[in-house]
Amino acid sequence: MLHLVEPECSAKEDDVLRAMFAARKEVFIDLLGWDVPVLDGRFEIDQFDDEHAIYLVVTDPAGGHLASARLLPTTRPHILADLYAQLCDGGVPQGPGIYEVTRFCLDRHIDAQTRHYVRNRLVTAIAEFGLAEGIRLYTGVAEVGWLQQVLAFGWRSYPLGIPRRIGGRRLGALAIEIDRDTPRLLAEAGISALPVRTREPYHAL
Repeated sequence: MLHLVEPECSAKEDDVLRAMFAARKEVFIDLLGWDVPVLDGRFEIDQFDDEHAIYLVVTDPAGGHLASARLLPTTRPHILADLYAQLCDGGVPQGPGIYEVTRFCLDRHIDAQTRHYVRNRLVTAIAEFGLAEGIRLYTGVAEVGWLQQVLAFGWRSYPLGIPRRIGGRRLGALAIEIDRDTPRLLAEAGISALPVRTREPYHAL
């Protein structure tokens, strides 16, 4: 399921997805050196990119990728539970209303100002989508530097355990609480609280 953040996007959903998978390959494989699957030499796609994945994508008007994230229901296989459960001291949070945020991707080809804007746009989209869809908690896995940034965005969030070195990277797990106060908390922390637009309309709470 694809939810586009930008309402003026004129591209087809398949084109937006292809651009997103290509951007993920450039960031996670070419730049960061992750050992993850590559499809056709151009697209980063793994076993969790199935019909249950939800994608939030910030695009330019032509459908070019600017930023994106993947949301996975924790009632099904997902990264934290299946690959990194050892990062959680008290067990992996799972169940209805709990989703995992993965593949938070900012395009390599945008300038610093645009990068800051689309990061805020995507963070806000994640919060607003969660409110609209009854998601009360997000979980995620991140390298320590990015983990610290996410925890500082202003929303109510906390680590799920002590970071550990796994596969040459120092990783940690976190949880993010989503409630009616979340957009305000993000705005107060300097994260622009812009409304989310989707191809499949939903009603904000």
